[in-house]
Amino acid sequence: MEIDINGIERDWVQEALINLRPDTPNWYGWAKTDSSGNKIPNDQRMCWEHAIVVQDGVTKPTQAEFDAEVKRLKDEYSATDYQRKRASEYPSWQKQLEKIYDDGVEAWKTEMIDPIKAKYPKE
Repeated sequence: MEIDINGIERDWVQEALINLRPDTPNWYGWAKTDSSGNKIPNDQRMCWEHAIVVQDGVTKPTQAEFDAEVKRLKDEYSATDYQRKRASEYPSWQKQLEKIYDDGVEAWKTEMIDPIKAKYPKE
């Protein structure tokens, strides 16, 4: 898991597993013991290695497929990082509308929006 700037956790493992079998999103579960019969600690269970197929007719994605999907998800997420940073700093819609009403669209842009866009440029 990873935490973004707004404190939201992203579960790359589960998101990748679901994406790799979109027609059967509940196809997997987590092994409780390893191949030697040893208990897998809860905090180590959620990984490709310990994902097990729990739905008939579904095959587990390969490690390479899984790794590629996690990378794709992280790359996609990173590409929009500036949007999340901007969103966390923009004033509320109420304040923005008040600014537009009181001072006009140009003042709203130059005083409220443009500084944040300059701080977090689109990459």
